[in-house]
Amino acid sequence: MKFGIGQALTRVEDQRFITGAGHYATDARAKGEARAFVLRAPFAHATFRIKNLDEARAMPGVALILTGVDLGHLGPLPCQAPQKNRDGQRMALPDYPVLPRDTVRHVGEAVAFIVAETLDLARDAAEALDIEWKSLPVAADLATARKPGATLVHPEAPGNVAFETVLGDIEKTDAVFAKAHRVVGLDLVNNRIVANYMEPRSILAEVKGENFTITLGSQGSHGLRDTLAKAIFRIDPANVRVITPDVGGGFGTKTFMYREYPLAAEAARQLGRPVRWVSDRSEHFFACAQGRDNLTHAEMALDEKGRFLAMRVRLDANMGAYLSQYGPFIPWVGSTMLTGCYDIPVGYTLIRGIYSHSVPIDAYRGAGRPEAAYTVERLVDFIADEIGMDRIALRKLNLVKPRQMPYRTPTGRVYDTGEFAEHMKAAMEKADWKGFPARLRAAKKKGLIRGIGLGVYIEACGGGGAEPGHVTLEKDGTVTVRIGTQSNGQGHETAYAQLVAEHLDLPLSQIRVKQGDTKEIPSGSGTGGSRSIPVGGAGVALAAEGLAKTLKKLASQALEAGEGDLEIADGAVRIAGTDRRISFTDIAALPAAKKAMLTETASFKPPEATYPNGTHVAEVEIDPDTGEIRIVNYVIVDDFGVTVNPVLLAGQIHGGIAQGIGQALVENFVMDEQGQILTASFLDYAMPRAHDMPEFTFETRNVRSTTNILGVKGAGEAGTIGAAPAVMNAVVDALRREKGIRHIDMPATPRRLWEALRQGQ
Repeated sequence: MKFGIGQALTRVEDQRFITGAGHYATDARAKGEARAFVLRAPFAHATFRIKNLDEARAMPGVALILTGVDLGHLGPLPCQAPQKNRDGQRMALPDYPVLPRDTVRHVGEAVAFIVAETLDLARDAAEALDIEWKSLPVAADLATARKPGATLVHPEAPGNVAFETVLGDIEKTDAVFAKAHRVVGLDLVNNRIVANYMEPRSILAEVKGENFTITLGSQGSHGLRDTLAKAIFRIDPANVRVITPDVGGGFGTKTFMYREYPLAAEAARQLGRPVRWVSDRSEHFFACAQGRDNLTHAEMALDEKGRFLAMRVRLDANMGAYLSQYGPFIPWVGSTMLTGCYDIPVGYTLIRGIYSHSVPIDAYRGAGRPEAAYTVERLVDFIADEIGMDRIALRKLNLVKPRQMPYRTPTGRVYDTGEFAEHMKAAMEKADWKGFPARLRAAKKKGLIRGIGLGVYIEACGGGGAEPGHVTLEKDGTVTVRIGTQSNGQGHETAYAQLVAEHLDLPLSQIRVKQGDTKEIPSGSGTGGSRSIPVGGAGVALAAEGLAKTLKKLASQALEAGEGDLEIADGAVRIAGTDRRISFTDIAALPAAKKAMLTETASFKPPEATYPNGTHVAEVEIDPDTGEIRIVNYVIVDDFGVTVNPVLLAGQIHGGIAQGIGQALVENFVMDEQGQILTASFLDYAMPRAHDMPEFTFETRNVRSTTNILGVKGAGEAGTIGAAPAVMNAVVDALRREKGIRHIDMPATPRRLWEALRQGQ
């Protein structure tokens, strides 16, 4: 099958993207639309009172100004993944109002929603609002917010603890630690970062009678529809249509419900006219959920030979000022992977979610699993240095062996397949690990510091509920796929078409993929957790297979042949070994080909997650005079099971690595003690650029997944998970060789490296 699974085909959607023919949310137009502007708080913690609302509402061109007191009929933004405290009690879950009535809790928090004939007029009205502010004490960052006696973000959360839960067995783990030959611990910072997709968020809201039509960039129309209808407006979801056209990046952050969505919808409802809001780039730093931001203490109990006996972790995760949609779930799900690829008999993680006066935190590409991989891989390198053992030998001693599969971790994960030592060996060979000493000597002659490091990772993804796929033969012989996932640039149109082509042998140009419209697609879970192809793709493949059987059944009557004698090739059904055939177009025109027969719907509910895994090797050079760092070699050997399209796969891995390198070396969200954001634009927030990226050497060493009917393992987030530990282990290796420095936190910027080398610590 020249168009099917495994073919290295270029993306069919790229033609419209690179020629400017993509259709995004801001390309949607509605007659008579008004423009909205959000007035945001200049304080991280303050009470406020707007004194001249009537005057501002009377300004020329102003159509509406919404404040918190106007929105009592709307429900709050829901947290859909609350955690139970370790004592079984409900977590502290204060409301996340559509607009606050009188108190703000982070810089940039929305205070008023101004709608006018033009954006400039809306801005004028915002500037004219006279607001009386009373600033309050601030606990801006995680380290401050968790201190005893810190200012409370919410009175109902003593100590700013949103929740405290345990994953694993404390008693068994502590008992092992008490008898261990040695215990090694490490404190780690997982820095806060901003998910900077190319297309900022926007919304066009239209309301006619009781019916809402919402057009916006998202990672799933159905989830936003249901949240908006059920939780906030408290109406029937059937009255809400959400349309998501092309999307310029998501990375988890476009999954969530944000204040601007119900605000625009409510404004459109009140005004009886369309309302558009478009974020600018700086606003994104105040108004969109951010990622990571953990403080972690990790410990390993060892025997005399260096075997891992137990692992325990204390993890404090910043939640920000409010609980975002899945905020509490992220540190928990990440902690299920904290033992990584290692055979660690027992362990636990004590997880605390901490409120702070900052932008809320939620899922960012990898959603907890990059944090977990970084923790265990940095700890393993640190242990090797502490006990004087080669870091590769330590890994080989402790990696889970193929004969142990399926392997149950202390956190309840069950790995079905994996050959961890083998892909580590392959990556080291590809990176010429043995030749590093010669390259080190050459670097020293040039006055440079050189280091090499690796990260062996495993993650859980591609699980969850079923995702129905609908495959239809149209009257013109083409095929339409309808599915409730949402492409954000991954190449879904190509991948889904290949899965259909595997069974119907059509060129991809004759297969259309439709996503993003709740009116056309009955249900969908959206895109997240690397599940679109493992779960949605499995549904599409099953539907295509079912449709192929239907077409053979219809063709058998027309060709007067048994179904077992028929085969599908080149958009037709033919009698095998002959030239007798009937095209899909002619099949669709048969009297027996009723409309319902030409659509097949199928779904696949995974029994378990898939577990992609792999090894990243990074080699770096540092200029000790400037701290400038350069990645001189980067090798990846991954296990993704069956590969649908090698070109799409490589693109996903490269993109994920770029974001992992970004966090490791350049990206860092910075606030001052009063919660003022010091990195609120690309002038101050460093994004990775082309010159920060090395050439990637990528190959696979695949073992078919046993928990997925296609044999695939999710791949969309894997690059991000393996990158940061590999790069930071290489950086620390260089620093240790030069100055005996055994740890440095991300991001390893030139300034931090220069200062560390000067201080020698």
